[in-house]
Amino acid sequence: TNKEVQIGQTLKDDEYIGMVRREVLDDFLRQRAKKNGATLINGLFMGMTLPEKKGDSYVLTYNDYEDEQGNARKGVKKSLEVDVVIGADGANSRVAKDIEAGDYEYAIAFQERMKIPEQKMDYYKDRAEMYVGEDVSPDFYAWVFPKCDHVAVGTGTVVDKKGIQRYQQGIRDRAATRIDGGEIIRVEAHPIPEHPRPWRVKDRAILVGDAAGYVTKCSGEGIYFAAKSGRMCAETIVKNSKQGVRMIDEADLMEHLREWDGKYGPTYLVLDLLQKVFYTSDAARESFVELCEEEYVQKVTFDSYLYKTVQGNDPMGDLKLGWKTLSSLYKFNNQKTPDPMRTLA
Repeated sequence: TNKEVQIGQTLKDDEYIGMVRREVLDDFLRQRAKKNGATLINGLFMGMTLPEKKGDSYVLTYNDYEDEQGNARKGVKKSLEVDVVIGADGANSRVAKDIEAGDYEYAIAFQERMKIPEQKMDYYKDRAEMYVGEDVSPDFYAWVFPKCDHVAVGTGTVVDKKGIQRYQQGIRDRAATRIDGGEIIRVEAHPIPEHPRPWRVKDRAILVGDAAGYVTKCSGEGIYFAAKSGRMCAETIVKNSKQGVRMIDEADLMEHLREWDGKYGPTYLVLDLLQKVFYTSDAARESFVELCEEEYVQKVTFDSYLYKTVQGNDPMGDLKLGWKTLSSLYKFNNQKTPDPMRTLA
């Protein structure tokens, strides 16, 4: 129906949902790591040779793009011996392939960066939009997110990857009154893991972030969990290696996995359930939008999102929400004639 619900009134003055540009964030993280003592290599990781016996090093092979003797596009093939490997190389992880971590189901996310007229950009200064409906995604949501001086307009799906262009046209049409006149300045497409890989640790190699499959259902968030898993893993390695004096083993890395799963496992389970309930039909999506009007829903949603743990410690509030959810799902699933699609202002 294109019904709109404004959410966010439960946020405190110092709370907000951050929007980032990866090209800015990633460079900031690289430069901060360099400042703190890391050695940066501008190259492409090609693969690694696993240790043949206990105590042997991993041998990483990569193309160095900054070696003056090589071709700027192909780089110079080099190798590097290391004691521990943290695979933070994304959804198409080569580290995961080398340690035979197994595959996972993934969604395809597609978005267009658009430069829209300034008066329309004003609308998105403090606003991010998500759209639901069979026309924009059969199992996920579409979005218009602000990116400082432009917006990102996109969508995602697991079950119909071949139809992604049709769903992208759907979000363009739905948001047309707000993005008309926009100039596409960049097109991006990425795989989004749907669940953790079957194996995330092998000997002294471990996966974090998208490589491990740490993306939440329902929201599709991965940046926080990528950074957090990398930090927690590194802290465990530093602690158990006695600041680099002791060689760690698989048991040390498994300690990190147990800590991670214990801290964030419930969050992934709850969001997986919510996606299965509310993203499967237009009737369920209408129910989802209606429930978002509830102040308690907004508080629980934003608190869970901001603090990355499942919120909702009010038994009476949870009971009322459960009843409203069932009533809303029943109402929309038994509505014979859907309300007409309204036009966005």
